[in-house]
Amino acid sequence: MLTTDAIMKVFPAFLLVFCRISAFFVSAPIFSTRNVPRTVKIGLAFFISVIVFLTIGFDTKVTADATYILAVFREVLAGLLIGYVSSLFFAAIQTSGALMDMQMGFGIANIVDPLTGVSAPMLGNLKYMLTILVFLSMNGHHYLLAAIMDSYRWLPLDNGLFGGIADGSVSDFLIRTFADTFMLALQISAPIVVSMLLTDVGLGLLARTAPQYNVFVIGIPVKILVGLALLIVLLPGFGGLFSMLFDDMFRSINKLLSILKDHAT
Repeated sequence: MLTTDAIMKVFPAFLLVFCRISAFFVSAPIFSTRNVPRTVKIGLAFFISVIVFLTIGFDTKVTADATYILAVFREVLAGLLIGYVSSLFFAAIQTSGALMDMQMGFGIANIVDPLTGVSAPMLGNLKYMLTILVFLSMNGHHYLLAAIMDSYRWLPLDNGLFGGIADGSVSDFLIRTFADTFMLALQISAPIVVSMLLTDVGLGLLARTAPQYNVFVIGIPVKILVGLALLIVLLPGFGGLFSMLFDDMFRSINKLLSILKDHAT
């Protein structure tokens, strides 16, 4: 039977586990959306923390001294980093949709994303919802949970995360990952962006050869029709494209954990 003294001995270590997993749920895709109630987030974080603590918590002795506050901040930062890296790849989908909207003329017609509560482009919101459906269909949320649970093998409670931040390795990785995700957004939107550029060239030639046509009047519906037609053609290939994107996401998470492992004590 657990006594008060026994509980107080293991509570500091459990609190560190709970801080990392709670921070992960705050920043990770799917779990951080507004559609998931806060009670569900807290309850899921608590039960996962219990499972992780029963696995690794008793092997690490944590002392609630003056450095314990730094340990709490370190675990919160670790959870936020893992969730942020995974959310970057979902943001690339919305960025590619925003680039498409700007070229097709939908850039001014932003709508409120019910999942995040922020203003989002129309095509970006559509592709983001498709991404979530593909992600859930391939049990990607299970892989995210496995990633945060397995992170303790790479980054134990007594880790040196601050050392990895001090020498710039974590910052360099985040900058490179951000640049890679932005490049992915450009590559995803490239077919429609290039086609809209060619449409603009065609409309310019039409304006030069047939000045009686009002290009500003017929240009917008033509670009919308061409863009939607190409979007219909490209939709069947989005499933495989998103699967490749998720593979890159999990590889980036593993790379982040390997970088953090190099500074673990």
